[in-house]
Amino acid sequence: MDKLQSFTRFKKACPYLGRTKTSTLRNLSTSSSPRFPSLSALTERATKCPVMGPALNVRSKEIVAGYASVAGNIDVDKIHKEKGVVPPPGATVEMCPHASAARAAARMAEDLAAAAAKKKAPKAAAAEHPKPGAATTKEAAAAAAAAGCPFHQKAAADAKAAAAPPAAAEAKATKSHTGFNYEKFYVEELDKKHKDKSYRYFNNINRLAQKFPVAHTARVTDEVEVWCANDYLGMGNNPVVLETMHRTLDKYGHGAGGTRNIAGNGAMHLALEQELANLHRKPAALVFSSCYVANDATLSTLGSKLPGCVYFSDNMNHASMIQGMRHSGAKREIFKHNDLVDLEAKLAKYPKDTPKIIAFESVYSMCGSIGPIKEICDLADKYSALTFLDEVHAVGLYGPRGAGVAEHLDYDAHLAAGQSGEAIPGSVMDRIDIITGTLGKSYGAVGGYIAGSDDFVDMVRSYAPGFIFTTSLPPSTIAGARASVAYQKHYVGDRQLKQVNVRTVKDKMSALDIPVIPGPSHIVPVLVGDPELAKAASDKLLGEHDIYVQAINYPTVARGEERLRFTVTPRHTVEQMDRLVKAVDQVFTELQINRLADWKRLGGRADVGVEGKPEYVEPIWTDNQIGIADGSVPRTLRNGEKPVVDAKAVSAARNIFNNLLGTVEGKLQANRTVVNAEGGVELVTSTVTTKGEMRKSGVALPIVGRMEGEVSQEAVEASAPSS
Repeated sequence: MDKLQSFTRFKKACPYLGRTKTSTLRNLSTSSSPRFPSLSALTERATKCPVMGPALNVRSKEIVAGYASVAGNIDVDKIHKEKGVVPPPGATVEMCPHASAARAAARMAEDLAAAAAKKKAPKAAAAEHPKPGAATTKEAAAAAAAAGCPFHQKAAADAKAAAAPPAAAEAKATKSHTGFNYEKFYVEELDKKHKDKSYRYFNNINRLAQKFPVAHTARVTDEVEVWCANDYLGMGNNPVVLETMHRTLDKYGHGAGGTRNIAGNGAMHLALEQELANLHRKPAALVFSSCYVANDATLSTLGSKLPGCVYFSDNMNHASMIQGMRHSGAKREIFKHNDLVDLEAKLAKYPKDTPKIIAFESVYSMCGSIGPIKEICDLADKYSALTFLDEVHAVGLYGPRGAGVAEHLDYDAHLAAGQSGEAIPGSVMDRIDIITGTLGKSYGAVGGYIAGSDDFVDMVRSYAPGFIFTTSLPPSTIAGARASVAYQKHYVGDRQLKQVNVRTVKDKMSALDIPVIPGPSHIVPVLVGDPELAKAASDKLLGEHDIYVQAINYPTVARGEERLRFTVTPRHTVEQMDRLVKAVDQVFTELQINRLADWKRLGGRADVGVEGKPEYVEPIWTDNQIGIADGSVPRTLRNGEKPVVDAKAVSAARNIFNNLLGTVEGKLQANRTVVNAEGGVELVTSTVTTKGEMRKSGVALPIVGRMEGEVSQEAVEASAPSS
């Protein structure tokens, strides 16, 4: 982050920095150059600078010369002996950990030299008429190889062996289309995105399993707090999920092997579908590669097969639903968001025997509103329509077992029914015909699914191209998702604590007049109302406060309703939440972004400051359901405290895999165990590898621990990652 902060100090001195937006500089500094992978895109551009270019060229020569000297003159074997390192048989200098930094420095030096040479002259001219004294990349590498550098010597040999005929290389470089100018078309389309401020910048964010919700950026030493990930409950690093994935990977390997129809239909896939059907108390479920694909494939298949089908779509539906309906070719009627009067008026236009599907969501992720599910079911019954409910931003977060808002609306009844997969007649969830959900948000995995009747699911399975012709998800991913679903079915504490933390952040922001868009869900959208200000606020939070929250602009939201969308998890601490609110308040002040009072004066926007609209909406989770009323509410973590990992839920998640992976007991092993075998080779063992299994494999080694006895809460807590 220091690098980003220093940009502002040099803007006045450097013409390039002065006329370039901070957001662009950030993107360039955190993105690798496509031509020179060891350099950032910003460093590559700096080689063209009349001041920085020569300086970087000199530095590249110093790095190569110094590195070649070290690599050529120091006895590597002597270093290993001094450090107590015994290389295994067959090891090469390229595997030496002590040389990794030097190797990276050498590559960077080469890339700097190449970038400088590219700037000095066109490629052809540089090849035929090199400037006197100008060191090319090849010359720098040759010098290093001559000095004895083992890496450059090997690279030179590889390059010579792989050299292609010059004519072929030249033909490839100069190939162009004589008709339509495709590259110009690409540039013009991108220019449109830049001009309307909708161009998307992707930040390099790498979430750390042992430090959730902390991540590192492109530089592993730069750490930030993540406030916009959809891993709502932190299940992406839950220890029983990771343990299950390790066990599955050891037994079944990585890939699935093909489509479900060919070689990718395994026991793990079938078991997950049964788990999801049970979750929603439906007869069947079907897993897809993502919920985008699930929505698209299902809606396009239904609309194209049902004769004369008409879709009734909420105008704030997700893009995947919109695309699915478009691809079906069926007629669409768009009704105003959550407007039952408008929906009924449109339904009444069609005969009762016309096939109709009402497509809507339970939680709308950008505004935080919740669909009137029960009332839409009433209209569907009245006008003989199917209901298609997207629970993507609700599964895992609502209901006693995490089945979503439809379950939550009959909380007590579903709580009393326990883990039975039988439908509860007359319940809201039972009245919904088709439910879609994701495994990539609250469950911390990847994939999507549909749940409904046996025949409906079988028809989609048999006709949907998005299911039939796609390679199925890997067994380890499927197993991790199933462990996550099972864990959350048996433990409500994560959902409760998330709601507590969401309430805290909303209350603290509202107290500072920060314009939180009111809603009953876990979504915390803060209105900015301008695309450039939203991006600037995101940049400031990241660059100056190490807080990552992505700006949400058009077309995700309407123009003029740009916002920051915060995700509060049960793993965020008291201190992190306080720091977040303070930072947002400071950024709003520095950028002069409208507060709630300003929006009221301007007439309001996006339900913020609008006359007649409530400033506060009662949460769907009641105090009783959270545990506030009886004092059982989970406590918010403080910095350094470990999150709760529930022992009963861990046992439930482990036991469902006994038939496929065998039984496992005792302390959770979310991380792989490293042990030393004979010969000095490090082996990474399975989380359930026994001493007998290791001996059968022909390896003699000390086992560093055994897992014995029943899993206890103490054992679970000892294995939990720290916040």
